[in-house]
Amino acid sequence: MEENKLRSSNWFGRKGKDGFIYRAWMKNQGIPADMFEGKPVIGICNTWSELTPCNGHFRELAEAVKKGVLEAGGFPVEFPVMSLGETLIKPTAMLYRNLVSMDVEESIRANPVDGIVLLCGCDKTTPSLVMGACSVNIPTLVISGGPMLKGHWKGKDIGTSDVWRFDAASKLGQITNEEFVEAEACMARTQGHCAVMGTASTMAVMVEALGLSLPNNASIPAADARRKVLSQLSGRRIVEMVKEDLTLSKILTRQAFENAIKINAAIGGSTNFVIHLLAIAGRIGVDVNLQDCDTYSQGIPLLANIQPSGENYMEDLYYSGGLPALIKEMDAIIHKEALTVNGKTIGQNCATAEVYDRNVISTMQAPFKPESGIVVVKGNLAPDGAVIKPSAASSALLKHSGKAVVFENIEDYHARIDDDTLDIDATSIMVLKNVGPRGYPGMAEVGNMTLPKKLLEQGVTDMVRISDGRMSGTGFGTVVLHVSPEAAVGGVLGLVKNGDIIHLDVHARTLQLAVAEEELAVRRLAWIQTETIHPRGYVHLYQTHVEQAHLGADMDFLKGGSGSKVTRDSH
Repeated sequence: MEENKLRSSNWFGRKGKDGFIYRAWMKNQGIPADMFEGKPVIGICNTWSELTPCNGHFRELAEAVKKGVLEAGGFPVEFPVMSLGETLIKPTAMLYRNLVSMDVEESIRANPVDGIVLLCGCDKTTPSLVMGACSVNIPTLVISGGPMLKGHWKGKDIGTSDVWRFDAASKLGQITNEEFVEAEACMARTQGHCAVMGTASTMAVMVEALGLSLPNNASIPAADARRKVLSQLSGRRIVEMVKEDLTLSKILTRQAFENAIKINAAIGGSTNFVIHLLAIAGRIGVDVNLQDCDTYSQGIPLLANIQPSGENYMEDLYYSGGLPALIKEMDAIIHKEALTVNGKTIGQNCATAEVYDRNVISTMQAPFKPESGIVVVKGNLAPDGAVIKPSAASSALLKHSGKAVVFENIEDYHARIDDDTLDIDATSIMVLKNVGPRGYPGMAEVGNMTLPKKLLEQGVTDMVRISDGRMSGTGFGTVVLHVSPEAAVGGVLGLVKNGDIIHLDVHARTLQLAVAEEELAVRRLAWIQTETIHPRGYVHLYQTHVEQAHLGADMDFLKGGSGSKVTRDSH
């Protein structure tokens, strides 16, 4: 590529005072002069942080990327952005997804970089980095941190999905506090994100399915040396992408998004996939809506026998052939001609893949479960839609009617859920309000409410649960999520009262509150706004501009992008 075609030449290729300043201050890091002579500058966007344990090994991955960039004749520069540690950040990492996307977007646009490698792993770091990069639209490649190895406890394999089981067992006195603490270290025993098909793994699959990463990015374990090899190869490839001017908009086509939805169905991916995919589509300018996530999931069975929908772990998926092998099983239904970052189509990338273990990757003709994907249900309780993941639900509850047991907010839930006087039985439907984008704020992962202790003691393991919040991708159960519009902005969910009958029919795609419209009108008049808008700072900005879940919960003013051009020059 000619030097004048590089973005970075607007900094480092200048003559006189301006070029002197740009180059001189960079040289204080010991950079030779020839690094500024027409070499593509590759930014390595790193979400390493000791407060983001899933991404704690990213310094090593960044070094591997740098090797690859240098080998290909590029100039690597690493920079940090805000990192979201799902397990530690309060009130919820989702509150800050959009903030990180702003950090990423502005960091890329403002600096002399020609291409970008995004290092992401923990749940929200992936969509936030991709969203920000989409709004700039220069050559971009994603590297995920990889899943941790599965844990071992008392002769059993364990992973993050077992947290919910350990919690229930602890409540019932089936395990001691000492055993509970012991299991913590046994589960999270290596670097990496959750070992199951939680949101982090789902996001890794999503970027590979969209064509934003090299093949097998999704499943190579974090502790496996091949993760570093992939990172080094990615460093080489991003330099070539700059020379080819292979930007995000050339990869993120409508076909790529349809592929991602179909592949998410086949892997039993997290419901959080929906809200992040919609936000990414909104940034790159591809028309994808909530209904598409149902339409392109229909008829696709569960092929990946991975927890929480199945039995195995992400490392097992890799050993069984990885995502390319699974995608090859879907050969007849995906857009094989969709372009990917290595310059090949997704069909070409998967053409020679093999399945080595049919207990982990099944066929379309003989799948592990006939129902998978994301189902969108609508009705007067969710006019703009809500989502449910059938592969993680109880089949007997997919069509169910029951009386509502209402919790006004998460504090109300915690205060009353284990009260012996709570009027609830196994046929009831638990309803949690005010945990949506604006109401929480940030749309917390609290939708898969733990069942009351008294019902757990009776052997009840699942109930229908409905909320305007989200749930962890590691969770499971018959859980209806992302109800839109949310309670805090006057959605019908906010009008539900104890004892109301709710009808759920997943096959019919309906969620109906059996209350006459006349009665709902009366309730609307009596409804009192309980949402508190924070008076200042980012949370105020978020609450006053965040869109509803069915639109991806992005901020309204962040839709689309501003491109890569810097409009003002201070020198």
